[in-house]
Amino acid sequence: MKFAVIVFPGSNCDRDVIYVTQDILKQPTRKVWHQDTDLGDSDVVVVPGGFSYGDYLRCGAIARFSPIMRSVLDHAKAGKPVLGICNGFQILTEVGLLPGALVRNRDLHFICDRVPLRVEHPERLWTNAYGSQTQITLPIAHGEGRYHADAETLAQLEDQGQVLFRYCRPSGAVDEAGNPNGSLNNIAGICNEAGNVLGMMPHPERAADPQLGATDGLALFKGLLQSQLAAV
Repeated sequence: MKFAVIVFPGSNCDRDVIYVTQDILKQPTRKVWHQDTDLGDSDVVVVPGGFSYGDYLRCGAIARFSPIMRSVLDHAKAGKPVLGICNGFQILTEVGLLPGALVRNRDLHFICDRVPLRVEHPERLWTNAYGSQTQITLPIAHGEGRYHADAETLAQLEDQGQVLFRYCRPSGAVDEAGNPNGSLNNIAGICNEAGNVLGMMPHPERAADPQLGATDGLALFKGLLQSQLAAV
């Protein structure tokens, strides 16, 4: 399976993703500069974390106009997998591939930590390697990670099983005490209605190397690979 990792001015997690897909999973991977327009024969597109365009105006607001995003839109509309991590999630909401918005954290502070998450809907493309309501731990690093949407959008996300990751307490309880940034419904990651586009604020690529003693994020990538290979 061939991965394309989009690189914007200010991206800083592109190499982390490439290390996972290319070095750990041994999959062909290439960087795609934001001014390019061709994704080639890529099977999966990853929009990584960082600070695209220095987060000027607001996170992802300028990156949405990069030439490569037209190709990412076409890739997603063709039903192919697109993963947006942290700043990548913000970009996917700005470009309209995912509903809602990511706004300033509840306490207006940048948060860098490892947090427990509950995995929802293990039948989905991105979560099929996790069990039902599995609890995992992933790193977060963001200042504008509080998910917000209107009541109708939230109800649709919940009703259609599009909330794939929720912040929770170590006990697994989903409540305000387990919500690091004030996201509505403790939302940490959502997919589109078709299920091929995922946006998440936590960083699975930073918890995917056995040498670091943290591999909860690796299952996301492995599950994707298994699903795609089984479909061939």
